[in-house]
Amino acid sequence: MSPELIGVLGLVLLLVLIFLRMWIGLAMAFVGFFGFALIRGLDPAFLLAAKIPYTTVAYYTISTIPLFILMGVVIYNSGIGRDLYETVDKWVGQYRGGLAIATIIACAIFGAITGISAAALSSIGKIAHPEMKRLGYSDSLATGSIVSAGTLAILIPPSIAFIIYGILTEQSIGKLFIAGITPGILLTILFIVAILFVIKLNPASGPKGPKHNIREKLVSLKYSWPVFLLFVIVLGGIYMGIFTPTEAGGIGAFGAIIIGFAYRRLSFKALASSLFETAQTTAMVMILMIGAYFFMKFLGISKLPFLLSEYIAGLPVSPIVIFIGIIILYIVLGMFLDIFSAVILTIPILYPLVISLGFDPIWFGVMVVLVIQMGLITPPVGLDVFILSGITGVPSFTIFRGVIPFFIAIVVCIVVLTAFPQAVLFIPNIMK
Repeated sequence: MSPELIGVLGLVLLLVLIFLRMWIGLAMAFVGFFGFALIRGLDPAFLLAAKIPYTTVAYYTISTIPLFILMGVVIYNSGIGRDLYETVDKWVGQYRGGLAIATIIACAIFGAITGISAAALSSIGKIAHPEMKRLGYSDSLATGSIVSAGTLAILIPPSIAFIIYGILTEQSIGKLFIAGITPGILLTILFIVAILFVIKLNPASGPKGPKHNIREKLVSLKYSWPVFLLFVIVLGGIYMGIFTPTEAGGIGAFGAIIIGFAYRRLSFKALASSLFETAQTTAMVMILMIGAYFFMKFLGISKLPFLLSEYIAGLPVSPIVIFIGIIILYIVLGMFLDIFSAVILTIPILYPLVISLGFDPIWFGVMVVLVIQMGLITPPVGLDVFILSGITGVPSFTIFRGVIPFFIAIVVCIVVLTAFPQAVLFIPNIMK
């Protein structure tokens, strides 16, 4: 058999194993090892198996992952998510639809700290939904705003998805972080516009909350301002070239621990729990990364990605049409896979194609994360929807119905960033 045919059969086998519910990281490693052995021989495959796990884990840049995960987990276990929500609520909650808007803003801020949507959902969702239900918000608007806002954690830096994309494609993680700022702000604004549109159509779906005087608003910043400061230091340091993303992760994690202990929100037991949770999440990501490198080596010697790139690039269609096809693929994948798995599974195949079509790799990384974010809230298997349904007890169908305005907002964001790629690339291009 030709290497290209082995590559195709390996891809089919990988999809079968995933369908049979085998762990994606192990499935990629299994297919990568045996595919490599079929093309190059068993001895080189064993040599590869001895080399990849160590070189993947011992890679300096990959230490960014556990550091930012630790930062987010410590903030989450410190209960600062509640403080963020209460702060934003006191400033905007008195307006019609204000609690839903507060949820969007709080999740955007919390996402900027954690980089993980499940953490934002579970932290903000447990606080926001009972409060909105108490004030008479419709379940669809309440849950739709929460689950959509939770996905902002994936896009707004520091995002774990950007770190994985940067490592796999050898792109600057710092530039990817900075590139996510403008799309994150734009999507936050579009989500707020979506809420205002829903309120315009049905004012009863989002009643006003209680008013707070300026003193109460300022006092609410007591526990929140250190987190804002930490976020500015981390991203500002990367932008100014003061420290690398890995160093920023260390500073962020250390700063989160200091804030937790300073406000007596973090005990040594909670810190130990945070370290254990960080180790679990990091181990999951490491297995995925190791499997991805096995699979990338196999695809590289099979020449399948390059053959695919040449074929698709030669089609008599515009590159933008091919890009739309890639977007649709990622939306479908986002319905069934978590973002880590979707990025790691597809980048080895699609990245060479995207580069051959002339798209900027930093811009494409942002678009990949944005589109998979959309898949997390779309039926039939929007993962974040089912997480929130489990937290709140609201039927998933009601949440999916509430997501529709926010889904449209994401589509608008994708269209804008596709039409104006410099909106993504302007800040990264001028950073130090």
